[in-house]
Amino acid sequence: MASHTNPTALPTAIPRQAWSVLVVSTLAFTVCFMVWMMFGVIGIPLKKSLGLSATEFGLLTATPVLTGSLIRVPLGIWTDRYGGRIVMALLMAATVPAIWLMSYATAYWHFLVIGLFVGLAGGSFSVGTPYVARWFPKSRQGMAMGVYGAGNSGSAVNKFAAPVLLAIGGWTLVPQVYAAVMLGTVILFWLGSASDPKHRVPSSVKFTDQLKMLKDPKVLKYCQYYSIVFGGYVALALWMVQYYVGEFGLSIQAAALLAACFSLPGGVLRAVGGILSDKFGAHQVTWWVLWVSWVCLFLLSYPQTEFTVLTVNGPRTFQVGLNVYVFTALMFILGIAWAFGKASVFKYIGDDYAGNIGTVSGIVGLAGGLGGFVLPILFGALMDLTGIRSSAFMLLYGVVWVSLIWMYWTEVRKTEMMGRNAPASPLSRSFAR
Repeated sequence: MASHTNPTALPTAIPRQAWSVLVVSTLAFTVCFMVWMMFGVIGIPLKKSLGLSATEFGLLTATPVLTGSLIRVPLGIWTDRYGGRIVMALLMAATVPAIWLMSYATAYWHFLVIGLFVGLAGGSFSVGTPYVARWFPKSRQGMAMGVYGAGNSGSAVNKFAAPVLLAIGGWTLVPQVYAAVMLGTVILFWLGSASDPKHRVPSSVKFTDQLKMLKDPKVLKYCQYYSIVFGGYVALALWMVQYYVGEFGLSIQAAALLAACFSLPGGVLRAVGGILSDKFGAHQVTWWVLWVSWVCLFLLSYPQTEFTVLTVNGPRTFQVGLNVYVFTALMFILGIAWAFGKASVFKYIGDDYAGNIGTVSGIVGLAGGLGGFVLPILFGALMDLTGIRSSAFMLLYGVVWVSLIWMYWTEVRKTEMMGRNAPASPLSRSFAR
């Protein structure tokens, strides 16, 4: 039987400096994501004290996501040109004053304006992704970007830390502590990171040349995939605590703990998704991620329903709906699927745009971030309009349908499933060895 070994899979020595860069960059991204998701917890007492509607609450939680999304493209380009170390350090340092000022805000518009500046922390993704990827050989870039992307677990860290700080000193203590943590992270990052001039794009490359990537159909397709696996993740990470409180009548502390069952695997397991993408390819991993998401979101979309049936013994009333345990289990599975999907989308980018990872990751990250901005607002608007909380999952279900159809027509339909050119299955590869 013919062998299907891949020459790029041979082990390559990786310098210790590369691992150091990966560790401190992942720590920095974790803290940035924790700050970026801050409103997901402190927004609940603010909603009550400011008397916000569901739509206003959605806008409040989504405001930091807007800035973190819009700045991703320029940050990716600057990373290509100036190097990730200096860009990341300056970005984190710039957020510290805004995070601290958050504790002094009193009016709704104060939170919206300051939230825009706090949101700069979300742009760190398009800095760290190309920064760490270029320290590793192509055969290990999926792993490296996956480990770095596991910093998404900062969302879960926020759900553990913020409720404790809320109980100790009220919501104002949260931004004060987060500002101190961010400042300390800047120092640790600078001490543990390094810079290599060879990783920069030559200065002859123009800004406009890099932006031409926006016209590439494949880039647009990756933007669509990422808008659900990352944009949906961000939106639900912001929305889930108040969803648990409203739907199941839980306390903020209990709701945050259960919401972490989605956020934690959705961040940490991104590294596993990177390894699987290196082994099986970005296409196979993404295809299965979308199908698992489709099934989970179909079940999550079903609202709490009460109906009456006229029987021979008189009317009988039945209730149909997910209880908190089944709901949390489905969210856990969805978090795992999206963790793998976030890694597989960036494996596509590493494979197709090795020389321009910064720019393309910035564009795709922008699309994902904009999804994370728009979706919470739409969640709130749908809830105000229909009164059905699970309408948020109905919307996400539709977005996944678009991704599945797009992937089928552009990739799956063109893949030869049988014959000489068909991709080898994992089973056949094991026999080939």
